[in-house]
Amino acid sequence: MSPAPATPAERYDYGRSLRKATPREDHAEYAPASNRPDPVALLEDQNKERLQWLLPVRRARMAVSPFAFYRGGARIMAAALAPLPVSGLGTQLCGDAHLANFGVYASPERRLVFDINDFDETLPGPFEWDVKRLAASLHIAARHNGLGKKGARRLTARVVRTYCRGMRWLAEMRRADIWYAAVSPEKLVASIGDRKRRKRAHKILDKARRKTSRQALDKLAEEVNGSYRIRSEPPLLIPMRDVADRTSRDGLADGIDESFEAYLHSLPDHVEHLLRGYRMIDMAVKVVGVGSVGTRCAIVLLQGRDRNDPLFLQVKEAGRSVLEEHLPSSRYETSGQRVVAGQRLMQTVSDIFLGHSLGGFSGAQYYWRQLKDWKYASDVEHATAGQLTVLAEMRGRALARAHARAGDPIAIAGYLGKGKAFEQAMAAFAQRYAAQNREDFAAFTAAIDSGHLEASELPSA
Repeated sequence: MSPAPATPAERYDYGRSLRKATPREDHAEYAPASNRPDPVALLEDQNKERLQWLLPVRRARMAVSPFAFYRGGARIMAAALAPLPVSGLGTQLCGDAHLANFGVYASPERRLVFDINDFDETLPGPFEWDVKRLAASLHIAARHNGLGKKGARRLTARVVRTYCRGMRWLAEMRRADIWYAAVSPEKLVASIGDRKRRKRAHKILDKARRKTSRQALDKLAEEVNGSYRIRSEPPLLIPMRDVADRTSRDGLADGIDESFEAYLHSLPDHVEHLLRGYRMIDMAVKVVGVGSVGTRCAIVLLQGRDRNDPLFLQVKEAGRSVLEEHLPSSRYETSGQRVVAGQRLMQTVSDIFLGHSLGGFSGAQYYWRQLKDWKYASDVEHATAGQLTVLAEMRGRALARAHARAGDPIAIAGYLGKGKAFEQAMAAFAQRYAAQNREDFAAFTAAIDSGHLEASELPSA
């Protein structure tokens, strides 16, 4: 028989004992190392593996604001986190847990769920790396949206406080109940005291429910000779037939088409059976997000029983996680499998169409998911102080639940403790890294302004 697990008290004391090696106050530390890699060079090195004709779009999107730059700079921050003190407590990391990578989506049971929604960089690692990524993003967004240093620091402390409270709450739960726990948008909206704000929030949830493949058909497709095809709306949406770079076009189209069968085999049998009732009728390059621009991302239009039964799938290239440069490599054979496994581990429920594949002869690694299924993400860059407070609390709670599923919530709660030491350290770190992000953003935009880097919202193909 395997040895019995440690008691809750022993696990809590273990987490608490780790404070001796790395006091919670040590997480406030941040100063650029003397051998710190050049941030612009890190980004450009990352760009070598991307579609070259889309790189100007990526740079243009990152140049919009310090927060937009931060969204695309996961590799820069990973390099900054690597030499810092660590708690010694690991879990599955999102790897890019900034404010904009959370949102609302539909569960298979057709109810709204709020959770992390981006796992491109997911990998096991120190739990506090995700907390630092989230905290710094809130400080950067708050300053960008007009709050002063003190206001931004209070908000940052609040998101970490919510995370800590959530972890302590989860540490008291039975293991299976942690897996059943979910952040319900409806309950959060119902708890809003102000009637006008509550009414606005209900409208947002109603809007999310209208985002389906049927709605996407009206928005993304056009009817030609009695059949639907994806419309051309560059630079955001470029049908494969309109991609001027033939090498990119053929490589993408052939890779996605050839990998569809492998994707089907990655799904549970009943979902594979469901999808085999559809046929693929069109595909297009779809530019998404900020940091993902330039990766091989496409949407595929499938048709079920007839032309009024559409299904849109998103196919997204999965590269090596930026965390793998500093942490042990993924145990999975492909990056697509890494992303899918990490997402299923951290999310309360996941899209039934979530799967992975290799891109035929091209060798590209992909993961697949439904494009439109009650999905909604907040507009972080224009949020008020009050809205940022709500966003912070929802994200702190969701991140704690995700970490508790994959790690040891009792040991983490023991390390965090009941005081303010951890939240204050994280708030201090966030303020310091936000200053570093501003410097890196200035260097990045200077390289664009000087003509050293090309940036444009219009792709060259």
